[in-house]
Amino acid sequence: MGNCDEVGASSKQYGVTKPISKAGPTVADIQRTKELEKFLVDSGLYESEEEAAKRVEVLHRLGQVLKSWVKMLIRRRGYTDQMVEDANAVIFTFGSYRLGVHGPGADLDTLCIGPSYVNREEDFFFVLHDILANMEEITELQPIPDAHVPVMKFKFDGISIDLLYASISCLVVRDDLDIADVSILQNIDEPTVRSLNGCRVADQILKLVPNVQNFRTTLRCLKFWAKRRGVYSNVTGFLGGVNLALLVARVCQLYPNAIPSMLVSRFFRVYTQWRWPNPVMLCPIEENELGFSVWDPRKNPRDRTHHMPIITPAYPCMNSSYNVSTSTLRVMMEQFQYSNKICGEVELNKAQWTALFEPYAFFESYKNYLQVDIVAADVDDLRAWKGWVESRLRQLTLMIERDTFGKLQCHPYPYEYMDMSRQCAHSAFFMGLQRKSGEIVQEGQQFDIRGTVDEFRHSVNMYMFWKPGMDIYVSHVRRRQIPSYVFPEGYKRSRQSRPTGQLDNPHKSSHEDISGTEHCERNPKRKYVDKVDVKRDIVVKKQFSVPMDSFARSRLSMGFSGLTADMHNSGHDMIERTKSPESDTECASNSSVVTSLTSDGGSCEDVGSTQIAVSVEDHKGVDGTISGRFHDTACGIHSVPLVENEVARGNEVLQNELQQQLEPNQMPGMFLNSKGSINSDAVQKAIIRRLTPCAMK
Repeated sequence: MGNCDEVGASSKQYGVTKPISKAGPTVADIQRTKELEKFLVDSGLYESEEEAAKRVEVLHRLGQVLKSWVKMLIRRRGYTDQMVEDANAVIFTFGSYRLGVHGPGADLDTLCIGPSYVNREEDFFFVLHDILANMEEITELQPIPDAHVPVMKFKFDGISIDLLYASISCLVVRDDLDIADVSILQNIDEPTVRSLNGCRVADQILKLVPNVQNFRTTLRCLKFWAKRRGVYSNVTGFLGGVNLALLVARVCQLYPNAIPSMLVSRFFRVYTQWRWPNPVMLCPIEENELGFSVWDPRKNPRDRTHHMPIITPAYPCMNSSYNVSTSTLRVMMEQFQYSNKICGEVELNKAQWTALFEPYAFFESYKNYLQVDIVAADVDDLRAWKGWVESRLRQLTLMIERDTFGKLQCHPYPYEYMDMSRQCAHSAFFMGLQRKSGEIVQEGQQFDIRGTVDEFRHSVNMYMFWKPGMDIYVSHVRRRQIPSYVFPEGYKRSRQSRPTGQLDNPHKSSHEDISGTEHCERNPKRKYVDKVDVKRDIVVKKQFSVPMDSFARSRLSMGFSGLTADMHNSGHDMIERTKSPESDTECASNSSVVTSLTSDGGSCEDVGSTQIAVSVEDHKGVDGTISGRFHDTACGIHSVPLVENEVARGNEVLQNELQQQLEPNQMPGMFLNSKGSINSDAVQKAIIRRLTPCAMK
């Protein structure tokens, strides 16, 4: 907790607007902060002194390896002894470790900066890779050169490390290199800029918050919350560590004298009401003569499509949350709403902090799911293959949104599950499926997404490091058919009357029936099935997995040959079977498949395909029509007059000046104009729009 003597001491304005409130904590706030900090400690979120010392030691040893690597390269290339002696590489940290919010077992994000004559493509990913591969302390070495930010992942004496590399335009890299100096970006490429920005952004965040200790405690708390509620994963389209750090830092700027319990509560209050896609920024966006592209929806059409812009504070300013989609934004808004309600109850002493961190009951929240199974010949192959597939899962969500015109909404769950009873290395991911709330479904309407899934599988199979045994299967399962290995206890929990942690919603939709006929056809590597015509409406063709006890003997093919849905008015189940023989193979095979039908009672058949019509329950929460376009009304609130604020002259994008106290019926944020020019001579004054109760539904 921050020192109470510091409250009110700072008169400096942080951020692009004035603070909402400069009020300090009350006695009750101080007590709630003590309770919150105790909860965080009891939850094991702080590493031990022994582990902290081990991280420091590992960083030092890794730094020595990197220095020796650079000197070896210089010596090999015939440079003078003096140049070999001067050759150097320095190591920086970023991410949770640099921000001071890492926990036990957390990855250590590191950046190696080397001289101009040591490159990433050969020297880093081949020469250094071979050096690390021959070290006994190094395990699970995985290079990912084609990532958006190229990275080498490994464990050094048990500590997980993500190592980036940046080659700057200097012949000698000094140990006291100032990474915040913009001149470091001269004569480098975009991947190198992205590699450097992790460290530059972390340093800027710590400079732009009023109280670093309060920021750290609040961020540690909200990272734990995001993981428990299933919205912590940048690669899946939710919030990563940097995204959360920027959101928390902005709240710290808006409430400069608040302590952690106040900041956690105000975090949800602010972002429940934020008018996305208006950007969150810690400082003005600036351009530089170096000419790198910065986030600017007036100039860059692609920036106008971002749904939840969270802008990094270091030049070149970028949107750190470009992965967010319509579906994942909807899920996050639901969680903000839910948690805002809990925080209100905590402030009224009607709930304890533990209620805020109740795990999200994902497998009880939907009636239909996509199951993505990933298999490989061994654990090492699975690690590389799974990383690639996981990075592409976000594309499946986007493809379904695109091909269904947003009518079928996905909730990708960012956690993997493993069935230890299977002979081959296995991992599974799940997506919740639901029809967009408010959609009118006519009898006989159908949507066929088999082409969407074929396109996804085709893109995944383009993996350049593919090996025999690597495969992916996609299937549609109902809630009662979720495999037991996803539950911590190892068995399916009894269905609750309402999913834990869901928002109260008095509106119930009519039932939605899903039907689909599918034959399980093995899709060979890189084979592409032509996309079928799109038929409008909703859901999904069905394919079931082999039962868990039989997978050890035969291989499951969940490869979609089709996903389709018919809409009916009837509420009962309809089953039609059409049998088609399939071959039985071992798990390691890569040629043929075994399919099965799992009935409601859990029985199975070794072969066959099925047509099932099932009832689908609407899963409503925050309005599913949240738009990610700058010319739309944010959050789907149409009863409020639309007012657009233009972007300020130059390239500084302003946010609303909020009034002194943010009330639950007020909405922060501004509207950006998606046009490429400024229509007026001056930026309109920032506003707060009061919403009617119906507008908040």
